[in-house]
Amino acid sequence: MGDGAAKTFRDLLLWRKAHQLVLRTYQFTSGFPKTEAFGLTSQLRRAAVSIPANIVEGFRRRSALEKTRFYNIAQASLDEAHYYLILANDLDYGDSTALLTQLQEVSRLLDAYTNSVRTNIKSNPPSRQ
Repeated sequence: MGDGAAKTFRDLLLWRKAHQLVLRTYQFTSGFPKTEAFGLTSQLRRAAVSIPANIVEGFRRRSALEKTRFYNIAQASLDEAHYYLILANDLDYGDSTALLTQLQEVSRLLDAYTNSVRTNIKSNPPSRQ
């Protein structure tokens, strides 16, 4: 699952799933009350967009340590979005169950992808000169 086989970030299943999550998040939040435009709508969209954006940033980084730093940021944004979806559900802004399921899938893929990069660090440690 490492990015050795992927030529661009768009080749990554992880990125494609994260991008779909963003699109679904925008659809979901379009039904929020107008009073939330600068509140929960904005916060949830920003957190969702941060996920694939950080995957893209990490993809082009040369060192595995740099890659994992961006993938960790993406994971933190996933957790943030998770909370906002719980909040939206609790505020009766809509049923976020499907989005939560999609978010969990992206989280599992990101964990696996990050672990494969970390494994590469352990098996190919940087040389000291």
